[in-house]
Amino acid sequence: MLRFFQQVADGATVTEVAELYQVSQPGVSRGLKRLDDEVGTPLLERSGRLLRTTHAGSAFKRHVDGALHALDDGLAAIEELLAPETGTVRVAFQLSLGTWFVPDVIAAFRREHPRIRFHFEHSHDALGSSLVAGGRIDLEFTARRPRNPDVSWQWLFQQPLCLAVPPGHLLADRDQIALTEAAGEDFVMLRPAWELRTLSEELCAQAGFVPNVAFEEDDIPVVRGFVAAGLGVAIVPALAAEVRQAGSGAERLVRLTDPGACREVGIAWSKNRRLLPSAELYLRHVLKSMSAGRRDTR
Repeated sequence: MLRFFQQVADGATVTEVAELYQVSQPGVSRGLKRLDDEVGTPLLERSGRLLRTTHAGSAFKRHVDGALHALDDGLAAIEELLAPETGTVRVAFQLSLGTWFVPDVIAAFRREHPRIRFHFEHSHDALGSSLVAGGRIDLEFTARRPRNPDVSWQWLFQQPLCLAVPPGHLLADRDQIALTEAAGEDFVMLRPAWELRTLSEELCAQAGFVPNVAFEEDDIPVVRGFVAAGLGVAIVPALAAEVRQAGSGAERLVRLTDPGACREVGIAWSKNRRLLPSAELYLRHVLKSMSAGRRDTR
């Protein structure tokens, strides 16, 4: 029940919690109701489609986090004491980072520590709180700077933004453009809760227009697929090697010259719980690798 409450208080829906713990939605709701009954006051209240913490719930949440963090740390510490080089690092990352950056930095680490295991979860920056705040994730690669003061975030690299256009588009053969040249296009964008959507709208406003949003999706690869199908253009992050290198039938990526046309990617972890040795080792590896300039993202 405490984990159900923690996840909902961190911004997850009852449906998402049910899927995470593989229980029914009514089971999650009954668990939350039993917790209210045990505490003696409602801890959550409905706000539109979401549940928000009450004043009592906010006060209770801090203690729940501490208790569950301590329990998780204790269980993991026993595991790592028994086998220090066979610990498990729990990592979350956005899908758009899972096709290139995350596999590379995992592979480099595993060459030095082959017995350390990884548990992965997918995240996206539409979540109201970093997954590390809930305690079940050690480290999160994310393009969203967490607003939670209990979460640390370290900048790793800057990724340029491009305009993805369909094959055969008038702009497809350009090396770079200013966003104002796409003012009359239909746009495919992420939904409004995403940080990249906010940045995209800010860039369009800076260029002097309001984008005509023809389609909204929840995943950058899907957005790019819609563009490849000729359904519009999109503002997307990309590697330098990808720009204008797409194969036949795929979307073309044209570098944007507008000021601020880039996204910042970093790594997040909780300030309230000490990382176990395997996770701390991996964090140091990531920070050292990035400071050494091994990653060319420009």
